[in-house]
Amino acid sequence: MTLQQQIRHLAEQHHTDNIAIRRHLHQYPELSFEEKMTAQFVSERLTEWGIPHQTGIAGTGVVGIIEGQLPDSRSIALRADMDALPILEANDQPYKSKNPGVMHACGHDVHTASLLGAARILQETRLHWAGKVKLIFQPAEERLPGGASLMIKAGVLDNPQPSSIFGQHVHPPLAAGKVGFRAGKYMGSCDELYITITGQGGHGAMPQDCVDPIAISAQMITALQQIISRNNDPTMPSVLTFGKINSTGGATNIIPNEVKIEGTFRTMDEKWRRDAHQRMKKMAESLVEGMGGQVNFFIDVGYPCLLNDEILTENARLKAIEFLGAAQVTDLPLRLTAEDFAYYSQEMPACFYRLGTGNVARGITSPVHSDTFDIDEDALVTGVGLMAWLAVG
Repeated sequence: MTLQQQIRHLAEQHHTDNIAIRRHLHQYPELSFEEKMTAQFVSERLTEWGIPHQTGIAGTGVVGIIEGQLPDSRSIALRADMDALPILEANDQPYKSKNPGVMHACGHDVHTASLLGAARILQETRLHWAGKVKLIFQPAEERLPGGASLMIKAGVLDNPQPSSIFGQHVHPPLAAGKVGFRAGKYMGSCDELYITITGQGGHGAMPQDCVDPIAISAQMITALQQIISRNNDPTMPSVLTFGKINSTGGATNIIPNEVKIEGTFRTMDEKWRRDAHQRMKKMAESLVEGMGGQVNFFIDVGYPCLLNDEILTENARLKAIEFLGAAQVTDLPLRLTAEDFAYYSQEMPACFYRLGTGNVARGITSPVHSDTFDIDEDALVTGVGLMAWLAVG
């Protein structure tokens, strides 16, 4: 039996166990930087399978090492995130969340279960492959500054230093059994904007005695959109969205003293990203002050652009075709959602791919970050097997 056949066989053989692991994780979700029980569960499984590891990395991170017994000095890293979201689950499955208001609505339970399953296979087949595989169970992908950045600062990419890193993410639009890849620029950077405009409130019938921060806000939002449409290269994906506008006050005829605005800015180019930050701040300050108000414009700089190494990703795509068949492997479009896996991609050759988890016939179609998100658990066979194969194939 070839190594590929062994991995495929073990992914099928351990499927019931992997479902149980995923369901346990789904029932006990924990928010970012609070993944203590999850980390303990991961550590217990690694211990059970004889895999050496460290805990407490960047708070709740777990890092394991599996050494192949054939001679080779290479080192590959596999990463899974462990945190959940502050969402009240609306599903009525026996494995629904037991922590009210917290839910694995982004599939991190699947990611962790897949990496655990892959680790078990790699441990059981270590006599037949070469090099080292570093297992990175990472906290806090969902919350700035991102667990990946903290894991890197804690030295997760040292001793040994991996030559490349792989990560996967659930993707409900793809059917279970399928995977998707995109080489080069794949996901956007993500910055949070927090803007406070201060004016002078008063009676709505006497605006001449006021400085209206709502009117100023309307002008500012429109002007900021012009920066994106008039200064950015039209061929470079970029988006500015404001999701919240709140003012003090409490009636239709009151001009408030203050307006707070929150939004997100995303792009695919780090140079333009930095330039846009300065342009937005300068535009806001000059416009607001010119209209008699004051502005505090704070940018909480978030995750960078996610870059999939061209060679590594193309090789991974070919390995996936070899492992799953060409019909199960698809190409992915660009997207401006963000992922803190991007920090790894800025440090070394990286490949972040999508794991199909949907099943239209069974009604499993809800998107991530929704209160009805779930997966076709047959996806775990693919998630576990392919991750192991990419590490050593």
